[in-house]
Amino acid sequence: MNRVALITGGTRGIGLGIAKCLSMEGFELILNGIRAESEVEHVTSALRKEGIRVYYIQGNTGIEHDRNEIIHFTREKFGRLDILVNNAGIAPRERKDILETTLDSFEEVLNVNLTGPYFLTQLAANWMIAQGKRDINFRGIIVNISSISATVASVNRGEYCISKAGMSMVTKLFAARLGEYNIPVYEVRPGVVDTDMTAGAKEKYDRLIGEGLCVQKRWGKPEDVGRAVASLVRGDFPYSTGQVIMVDGGLTISRL
Repeated sequence: MNRVALITGGTRGIGLGIAKCLSMEGFELILNGIRAESEVEHVTSALRKEGIRVYYIQGNTGIEHDRNEIIHFTREKFGRLDILVNNAGIAPRERKDILETTLDSFEEVLNVNLTGPYFLTQLAANWMIAQGKRDINFRGIIVNISSISATVASVNRGEYCISKAGMSMVTKLFAARLGEYNIPVYEVRPGVVDTDMTAGAKEKYDRLIGEGLCVQKRWGKPEDVGRAVASLVRGDFPYSTGQVIMVDGGLTISRL
């Protein structure tokens, strides 16, 4: 049986880039998102052309009931989970200076970007531990998609930066805890990637990239992140648990 990957936020943007790359690697897929299934049928149908099984479950990972349903659905469809990719995330509905950030915005962003993946990882990790005890050949892997915003401060979206910094620590915590079970945990930090989330700032980033914001003078593509995740879940970095993989075109290199 092929290995099974659960990708949150897996039907658009970076999540879809990851799904495409894993489908080409032969992984069976469970994709999660907040849109109705009818709205993503074109995505799942296209991925199935790789000859794999693909299922979609609607749900908000920031809600406990939905997290439980996502795991239950995966058990029902495949009876196993080898890979968890915590990708789902949101930006603030309105960018505001940190002197004006609202509590509602802060709580909404952190709930989806940090609380949700923390507890979904807890559910998945316990299941992976149980699978490993039954099967010595089981290889569970967890990948967290964060952002350069984990370390790069943007004062007009502080809640987003804090959520991604928190995800960085989630990676370290679970890597440390799951080491005894041989379940590596990685963090992938994308830079400026061409997705729905960045569409509203396209003119700004076109200018900044042209002026040298990144060492590699282009936007990142969802597939750039997807290839990095595919390499990790193939097992190409078996002795690197807890590490950060930068996919930012050199944006965060300090330069004079």
